[in-house]
Amino acid sequence: MTAYTQRPAGSRNADFIGQHAQVVSIAAFFLVCVLFFTLTTDAFMSAGNLLNVLRQSAPILIVAVAMTFVITTGGIDLSVGSTVAVINALAAVLLGAGIPWPLAVLLLLAVGALIGAVQGWFVAYEGIPSFIVTLAGLSILRGLALVMTQGFSIPIATEGWFIQIGRGWFLGIPFPAALAIATALLGYFALGSLRFGRHVVAIGANAEAARRAGIAVRQRLVMVYVLTGVAATVAGIVIAARLGSGSSNAAVGFELDVIAAVVLGGTSLIGGKGTIVGTLLGALTIAVIGNGLILSHVSPFYTQIVTGMIILIAIWLNTRVFAQLAAPVRKT
Repeated sequence: MTAYTQRPAGSRNADFIGQHAQVVSIAAFFLVCVLFFTLTTDAFMSAGNLLNVLRQSAPILIVAVAMTFVITTGGIDLSVGSTVAVINALAAVLLGAGIPWPLAVLLLLAVGALIGAVQGWFVAYEGIPSFIVTLAGLSILRGLALVMTQGFSIPIATEGWFIQIGRGWFLGIPFPAALAIATALLGYFALGSLRFGRHVVAIGANAEAARRAGIAVRQRLVMVYVLTGVAATVAGIVIAARLGSGSSNAAVGFELDVIAAVVLGGTSLIGGKGTIVGTLLGALTIAVIGNGLILSHVSPFYTQIVTGMIILIAIWLNTRVFAQLAAPVRKT
């Protein structure tokens, strides 16, 4: 007969590493990347470049926080990149039609929430796998963005306050970065301290047990997809404001970076375990790798290959090596 027991308690530091092995590993990997590019490039640690990294990583982090909730339930949302494109294009159309920017932002948030609610309804109430629903959403929404723009980039006037959402500053840091930090703090509080977060984790661990415990599983599932819809809307607004235009080609491959950031941070793809701190580190790691490779004058033809290999190695270390520190001891 085989039994499993917990690893004997050791030092406080060892226990902490064992309980948070995956977050510790991505933190270490992030620091290694920062150190490597600091030593191999001249401009990486300059204030201007670091602020640029924060600005560019903000949209990914905003959506990755919401994606953490979705993946923690055991689902996935492949449509976030296309949602960003739709919002990006629609923002240019609404502002071009003379609609005041505060009203345009509210309308865009409502559209994003509706997109998430519709997809969440198919997942929660119709029982269609989230992969299929959001894969269809990826195609439909990108097509809508193409229809709205006819394949052209629609300019946005740069003299209005709307542009400040993507180019402005708040307390000495880019406004998109401040928005991303606020989103991460809200996500950390919601997942770790609110009943909603506990329900999300319970659903990912065992949806049927959660239902029998009285959790409104279907409503919670719809809500997490609404979260990704709203987060993708915010990201789309930030990108439109930063670039000063709306385009159907915005955020191509964006969903892959978002999912990579979440998984790289230690959130389990099978559900039941999520970490906002890990997601934050994952998003920053991806941004640092991309920025560092550019500063290192790596050909753009090889950048995606190198980035993908680095992410794969990091996730392998996260799931196969460092996770063993927290594994139970087997006795025969």
